[in-house]
Amino acid sequence: MESENHYINRSGWLRAAVLGANDGILSTTSLTIGVAAASITREPILLAAVAGLVAGALSMAAGEYVSVSSQSDVESADLQREKLALQNMPQEELEELAEIYIRRGLNEKLAKQVASELMAHDALEAHARDELGINEITQANPLTAAIASAVSFITGGFLPLLVAIFAPIKDMIFYQYAFSILFLAFSGILAAKAGGSNILKAVVRICIWGTFAMAASALAGYVFGVKTA
Repeated sequence: MESENHYINRSGWLRAAVLGANDGILSTTSLTIGVAAASITREPILLAAVAGLVAGALSMAAGEYVSVSSQSDVESADLQREKLALQNMPQEELEELAEIYIRRGLNEKLAKQVASELMAHDALEAHARDELGINEITQANPLTAAIASAVSFITGGFLPLLVAIFAPIKDMIFYQYAFSILFLAFSGILAAKAGGSNILKAVVRICIWGTFAMAASALAGYVFGVKTA
């Protein structure tokens, strides 16, 4: 028999990569659209795109590292408390683990047997997994998340930068929007395939929200921008 394909082990880096790529596309495109709405020359648009790309990548990496590090700190603190509890109250911890298995559907006798055998094998691992919901698949990795966010943001943001370089200045807003929707749709397809989720749902969701973001940026450029020669 062939084993089933599961995607939960990809959830950590996939979330960071998808968020980074989509944010790179949306942030850079929205910024260039806003500036293009207030400019008749290419230089301010390119400057905005490059500045947004660099600042966004560094911001994404720093933010992801800090947030995931905070999650990792919480997990480490919980594991340390659980370790002390296992040392000081082993019987109470055994009953607590058995109670978890009873709530999941096992009878009392089997639940206590399973809890005893798992704790004899690795008590901390059993409590981390079944009591705290922490395991090696879902455990936070700050550096991996930060790198995935930065690289994916740069990848996503580089695409609208290319459009800003080569698209006709007169129709810059149209080209930025049209290509960004294509980029977002492609990003949604890749994310859905990597995560094993519904492709159409992922594409429609990101394209709708992307349209709102870019429309708001264009409106801000028209309302508050000053035409520069």
